[in-house]
Order: sequence, then C-alpha cells, then structure tokens
Amino acid sequence: QGARAARGWPIELVQEAADIATAQLLQSVLPFALQEIEEHRAAGRKLVMATTTPADLIAPLAEALSFDDVVATRYGHSSGQYDGTIDGEFVWGKGKARAVRQWAQDHQVELDESYAYSDSYYDVPLLSIVANPRAVNPDPRMFAQATIRRWPVMHFDVPPGVPKFAGIEPQRLLLMLAQPQIFPWVRFGIDGLENLPTDGPAILVGNHRSYFDPLAISFLLARRGRPARFLGKKEVFDAPLVGDVVTALGGIRVDRGTGSDAPLRAAEDALAAGEMVALMPQGTIPRGPAFFNPELQGRWGAVRLAQATGAPIIPIGLWGTEQVWPRSSRFPDVTQVLRPPKVSITVGAPVELGTDDVDSETKRVMSAISALLPEESRSQRPPSQDDLARTYPGGVVPDDVEWASDHETVRRPGTD
Repeated sequence: QGARAARGWPIELVQEAADIATAQLLQSVLPFALQEIEEHRAAGRKLVMATTTPADLIAPLAEALSFDDVVATRYGHSSGQYDGTIDGEFVWGKGKARAVRQWAQDHQVELDESYAYSDSYYDVPLLSIVANPRAVNPDPRMFAQATIRRWPVMHFDVPPGVPKFAGIEPQRLLLMLAQPQIFPWVRFGIDGLENLPTDGPAILVGNHRSYFDPLAISFLLARRGRPARFLGKKEVFDAPLVGDVVTALGGIRVDRGTGSDAPLRAAEDALAAGEMVALMPQGTIPRGPAFFNPELQGRWGAVRLAQATGAPIIPIGLWGTEQVWPRSSRFPDVTQVLRPPKVSITVGAPVELGTDDVDSETKRVMSAISALLPEESRSQRPPSQDDLARTYPGGVVPDDVEWASDHETVRRPGTD
C-alpha cells in the first residue's frame, strides 16, 4: 500500500525530505543505543540497518549513524518518480529475515556470529536467524516471545541490566513512593534543592555516616524526580536478593582494592548518556575516632570522573543519618515515631575544579562537602565509649582503638 500511495512522487523530493527529517531523528536516538552501536563498531562488526522503511527515506539516517549498509524496502521507479511497485523483497516479517540472510550470504557474514535488535513482534523471524537476538523496548507480543525463547530484553533509555515494568524502571517507581509519610520515624530537612540539575549529567558526592545515606539521597532525588546511578561496594551486589535489587536499580558494582577501572567506565557511560551518578568519596563509613574527624578523607573517583566527562560535581552534606541507622545496627531504628531524629540534606553549588591534580582537587571536593555540614561537625570532640561503639559493626569496639584508627586512615588513602 505504501508503494502504491507513493506512485508519482518525485524521488528527489522524497530524498530531500529524508535529509531534513534525519536531524530530528538523530535527536531521538536513545543514549545507550549509541553506546551499543559504538561497542559493535569497536569490535569490528559491520553495522547494517534492516527496516521496512523505504530505502530513500532511511538512507540518510543510516549514513549519519555511520552504518555500513542498509537492507530496506526499495520502491520501483522510472523517469525520476516512484511507479507504485516494489523492487525486490518487501522487507517485513519473514521477508526481512530472507533479505538479511541474502545480504549476509552476499557479504560473507556469518549469522551464527551476528546480533539483531528489534522491538516488534513482526521481527521474530529476523531475531530467530542470528546467534545473539536482542528484544529492545519490546511490544507485548515481542516481550512474550523473548521470555519464552530466553532472549535478552534491553531498554536503551536506561543503563544495561536495568529492567522496566509497564514502561517504568524500578528506581523511578521507588522515587514516586519516597514520600515523608513512608518514613514516620525520621524527619527530613532539605536545603539547596535548586543546585540539583533538572537534566544532563552530574556527579553527586556526599559524606558517608550511615547505611541510611543512600536512602536519604534517594529522598532528595525524589524531590527532583530524577534517578541516579549509585556506586556501591561489591559485597552489596553479591548478597542474595539484595544484589539483584541493587542491580535492577541501576547500581554500579565496585570491587574495592582491585584497582579496576570498570566501575569508572560504567559511570562514564551513564554520564555520557545524560544520567546522574552518585558516590561517597570516603569509600566507606569511617570507624572509631575517624568517624569524628572534622577533616573528611576522600578517594579520587569523583574527580577522575569529572575530568574524563566534564560533568559537574554536586556536593551533598548529610547529617543525622547515623541517628537513624548507625553502623553498629543491622537495620534502621523504625521505633522513633514519637521523637524522630532529623536528617539534614544540603545540596551545594557545583565544585569548580581548578587543576589536573586529582589529590588536591579531591581535597577541594571534600572541603565543599564539609562546608555544607552544621557547625558542630567542624570541631574535634573526644567520643564516648557508646559513641565509638555505634561506629563499628555489631557495636564491638576493638581493643586497640588508636591502632584501628590509624589503620582506617591507611585503608582509605584516596588513591583509587
């Protein structure tokens, strides 16, 4: 029907319209789709666009994306006009699979080493002939087929590994539920919300005082309506069930002490896609006397990310979270409904980096976080035995507190 409707159309005019439309279409290409394309290109694979859309309409987009070839429906023509016929295969359904198979044969490409991506149920025949089928943002029938056939399901508007349910990723759903009435055992105070970007990449950095810190930042994100990708230690990701949940929320696994750049690369990908990334530069909740040190010690990750991507660093000062969930407890204290502790969340202006020295710039970032904390955080006070106990897992204070404090400083030098 499309070919018949186009009968008499000037080919040159259609090609001009395609050129105009390409600029707008490029704006619609999802960020993680571009990253997937680049990964295949880097691996030396040919990039081929297979589509029912007429070749004259789709060719400019394929060229703009630097695809190697196009397998598309071709309209017959004569004297510079379409004649209402189709020249060759109608590239749809089984016809698309046949056309791709023929292209692969002509170009000596092995389909049993190839990938195919589609959202449409009508492309099941195409995905069935390759070794690596991928259902992308699938329609309901394609999703059912992918589930039955155990094909990976991908969504290019969220990071790899993040699922979607009814079109909503889990973190956005949780952010919608992050309302004060859900947390009657804590009072939140938020300042500086205007410093949290409404769009575009950003690196959120906060001080680490409690297991409750990520929840506090999530409460902040809910006020902005934006998700963030949290970097977290591998032990969380390795935990049964919890690890699956954190992965589904878009978390980035960090294996501390290995020196691996994989977490930073994953964070860079998220930032390149316009996402926000959140991390605690201290790397862990300080233990013992180090917890009460006014000078915050940080690792270099946030600065390295900013230098690599140009994304702004947004400091966040957290205070009072340890009253809700101290390190000594396995669970938050939800019994404080009558007198809930206050958790202060203060967002500062972006940190201006002045040099390429990651150590000095990390100190600048940590100072920016410290400046957002209340006055009491800036004075050193001798902690009581109970105070110390709350900073250790299980509330067990080591026999040699001073040695443990020195070890804490060495263990978190800010060198990775």
